[in-house]
Amino acid sequence: MKLAILLSLTAGFVNAAGLLACAVLTTNVTGHAALLAIDLEAGNMDVAFTILQWLLLFLAGATFSSWYIGWMGKYKRYVYTVPLLIEFSILCLVATHGWWEKEIVVSPASIASGLLFAMGMQNALVTVISRAVVRTTHLTGILTDLGIALAETVHRKFKLNKSLKEQLVLRVNIILFFLAGGIAGAFFFRLWAYESFFIPSGIIVTITFYDAFKMRYRQATHRLFSKTAQ
Repeated sequence: MKLAILLSLTAGFVNAAGLLACAVLTTNVTGHAALLAIDLEAGNMDVAFTILQWLLLFLAGATFSSWYIGWMGKYKRYVYTVPLLIEFSILCLVATHGWWEKEIVVSPASIASGLLFAMGMQNALVTVISRAVVRTTHLTGILTDLGIALAETVHRKFKLNKSLKEQLVLRVNIILFFLAGGIAGAFFFRLWAYESFFIPSGIIVTITFYDAFKMRYRQATHRLFSKTAQ
């Protein structure tokens, strides 16, 4: 639940801020597939090549994340650390774009490419860990799953078991936090431009080291109480 909520918040932020920064949706590729087909039909090969690149980069991110988790072992502690640190690095590079854009010109399409790779990694990471229950970079599947759960709720005459309650709570939270992230992304991008991407970077750091901080806190608390008891 915590992982899904925080990553949904991050994806919502990146989706809105990325759209304002690059005029491109940067957390999913459904619309890009339609644009690719339209540009291929119209013979706009340069534009079509760029869109194809976005599709392939999202795929590459998902492939790398899934391969790494499979290689490390799905249930190993901190298995998600490397994909999240790569995502953190990409977001930090985007956040610092305004500092060096006069020396190094990076096109909006290239920035979108990096964000799509990062979101591909994130989406695959959560999908693999949750056994395809959770998606965090887009709402199509989540809204579909929510609709199915709501229909089952009606069939049960609103007598919910624990599993169905958890499904409803999880999916509603993902939707709400994705929207909250989008609102925050739009607000802070208008306020701080590219530097606003430091916010999702901070969220990623929190996710990455949460378990380690939590474990050390518990150990420190245990030692403190042990000494006090003595």
